[in-house]
Amino acid sequence: MHSSDQRPHRRFVLKGAALAAGTLAAAPAVARAATPGAGRAPHAGPFTNPLVRQRADPHIHRHTDGRYYFTATSPEYDRIVLRRSRTLRGIATAEEAVVWRKHTSGDMGAHIWAPEIHHIDGKWYLYFAAAPADDVWKIRMWVLENSHRDPFKGTWTEKGRIVTAWDTFSLDATTFTHRGSRYLAWAQYEPGMDNNTAVFLSRMANPWTVTGPQVRLTTPEYDWECVGFKVNEGASVIKRNGRVFMTYSASATDSNYCLGLLTADARSDLLDPASWTKSPKPVFTSNDTTKQYGPGHNSFTVAEDGRTDVLVYHARQYKEITGDPLHDPNRHTRIQRLGWKADGTPDFGVPVADGRSS
Repeated sequence: MHSSDQRPHRRFVLKGAALAAGTLAAAPAVARAATPGAGRAPHAGPFTNPLVRQRADPHIHRHTDGRYYFTATSPEYDRIVLRRSRTLRGIATAEEAVVWRKHTSGDMGAHIWAPEIHHIDGKWYLYFAAAPADDVWKIRMWVLENSHRDPFKGTWTEKGRIVTAWDTFSLDATTFTHRGSRYLAWAQYEPGMDNNTAVFLSRMANPWTVTGPQVRLTTPEYDWECVGFKVNEGASVIKRNGRVFMTYSASATDSNYCLGLLTADARSDLLDPASWTKSPKPVFTSNDTTKQYGPGHNSFTVAEDGRTDVLVYHARQYKEITGDPLHDPNRHTRIQRLGWKADGTPDFGVPVADGRSS
C-alpha cells in the first residue's frame, strides 16, 4: 500500500526457515492463443469515476450472494470499513459501516492499511496491515475472522499476526487459490536487500498461517520501480487464458506510483520463481491527458454480467502534492473495464478520465 512509506527499515535477525529466494528474468511471456472472444469483452458499465472518494488501496469482492463487498484504506488510517451493493455503481452511494477500529494502545494501534475482504471455507476474513501505537512504523500483517454469513453482523475475531520468515516491515497481504492450494502473496523487507519491499509468495496452512517455503517473486530492479523508494507491493491475482497474472505496485505513492506485471503458466509451480516472467515496463501509469496520477494498489473483480473483467484501483486527480504523499487524503477508488489482447494477456489501457466511461 504505502510502501515502506517510506521510512528506513530496521534490520532484523532471520526467524524460522531460511527464505527460498529467487530473481526473475525479464524475458517476455510465451504467447498463446487467447480464449474465444478475447479482446471483445461484453459491455460493462457505464462507470462513473471516482467511484468512492478518499478511499485508497481498494478491494472489491463479488460474493456468491450476488453482492459486491468493498473495503479500502481510510485516510485517517484508524479503522476498517465495509460497503456492499448489488451493482458496482451502487458502491458509490452504499452505506458505509465501520466493522473494526484500531486499538488505543499496543499492537494494531496505528497505520491501519490496505484491508482486503475474502470469503474462505464459509467464513469471512479481513487481511490488513497495522503497527503498534508506540512504534508506528513497525508495520506487520494481521487477520480478522467472522463466522456470520453476513460480514456486517456477527463478531470480527482477531486471529493474530501473519508470521513470516522475518520480523520485518510487511504489508499488503492478499490470498488466492490455484490447483487446490491456497496461497498468500505479500510485500516485505528482506534483511540484507537494498530495497524497501519485495513481493513474496507462500502456501497457507489456514487463512492466517503460511506454511513451507516463502519465495521472492519480484524485487525493485527497473528505474520505474525505484522512483522515490524501491518498492514492490500491493499484489493482486487474476487467472485467465491458461496463465496466472499478478499485478503489483511500484515506486513512491505520488504520481510515480504504477503497476507492474508478473506472468506464470497456470500449469507451472507457482513457488518456483523461474515460473514467473516480469514485464520490463509498467503496465498502468499516470496519464496527463486523462488527469489521473499515481494509479496503483489494484484489485480485480467482474461486472454484473459475470464475464467482463474490471480493474479496481486508486489514483489522484492532480500531480503536485504538498508534503508527504501519505498525508494527502485524495487517493480515490476508481474502476474501469480490463481488456484482453489477442495474445491473451491483459490490456490495462490508461486510467480513464473523471466522469462516465464505457
